[in-house]
Amino acid sequence: MSSRERVLGRVRRALADVPKDDTPYEQAVVREYLREHGARSVAETVDLLAENLADYRAVVHRCPQGELTAVIGRLLAARGARTVVVPPGLDAGWLAATDAEQVPDAGSHTPDELDRVDSVVTACAVAIAETGTIVLDGSPDQGRRRITLVPDHHICVVRVPDQVVSSVPQALERLDPARPLTWISGPSATSDIELDRVEGVHGPRTLEVVLVGE
Repeated sequence: MSSRERVLGRVRRALADVPKDDTPYEQAVVREYLREHGARSVAETVDLLAENLADYRAVVHRCPQGELTAVIGRLLAARGARTVVVPPGLDAGWLAATDAEQVPDAGSHTPDELDRVDSVVTACAVAIAETGTIVLDGSPDQGRRRITLVPDHHICVVRVPDQVVSSVPQALERLDPARPLTWISGPSATSDIELDRVEGVHGPRTLEVVLVGE
């Protein structure tokens, strides 16, 4: 008998005297929690997102659509980025103002090769104001999860207000659970028992979020 069969056998024995319930899961689980905390205008929701992103030590920038290319070019230049990973579906115009070598995302890239790239620029799927969270879903303008975890510098563009929601429940309604979702709340960081914070352990050391309006 395998370990799997032993475990399943124990589950069956534990459930032997439990009455059968045919109620669909969606009806059996009560979902009466708040969809958002407080009533906010669109502008207030975006301000809350910016505040919480900054609280997580992300660097927040705001600009109109017409200045996005220049802003990305400036951020890459300030970082001294010589190379930048580019997801296959990223708007080519976003990188028109940078001299950095553009490295197309390729499935053949190893972690060591990506570690030698200075920066990555992506879009996002949705941004959550109440938690200061950016969610990526692997769409063509975001690329594979690996390219946003290995390079030390990530520039993420959020379209305002279309991609900004107040709460996690609202975000989940927009996301496909079958896609590879990456939830990012600030740059990668961890702390030991002495509360010494170390950044860049399992993701980029620096996260810059550009809130681009229409």
